[in-house]
Order: sequence, then C-alpha cells, then structure tokens
Amino acid sequence: MLGILFNDKECKELDYVLRKELDEMLLDLNDSRLDGEIKQSITRRYKTIFRMYARLASPKELSRYALNVRTYK
Repeated sequence: MLGILFNDKECKELDYVLRKELDEMLLDLNDSRLDGEIKQSITRRYKTIFRMYARLASPKELSRYALNVRTYK
C-alpha cells in the first residue's frame, strides 16, 4: 500500500481528473459499437478508478457514478 499527501488544490485536480475519466468510460460503455470483451475491460478499469474516486468524493457525488454492472455486461 502506498500513501500520498495532497494539498487542497491537488485534491481538487485529482477529483476533476477522476470524474472526467469516469464520464468518458461511461460514454464508452454506452457505445453499441463496442463488443463485450472491450466493455468488460472498460468495466474492470472503471471499478478501479471508481474506488480511487470514492476516497475523495462525498456519498452524494459518488452515487452519480455508481455502476449498474448488469447494464454493461
């Protein structure tokens, strides 16, 4: 396990970057042109990024990015 100290500005920037990455992956998961194997890979990555975001975000913000796995299989 690694630990990193961020100041307030860096936390806000990390929050922004993670949210944008989650938004992009949600768009990709809704793309009907992508096949199941690619969507599974995106879903695995999404879960990792989501866990990172969960360390910074409030529960209200986090609920916006909760993934319904059944929808994206």
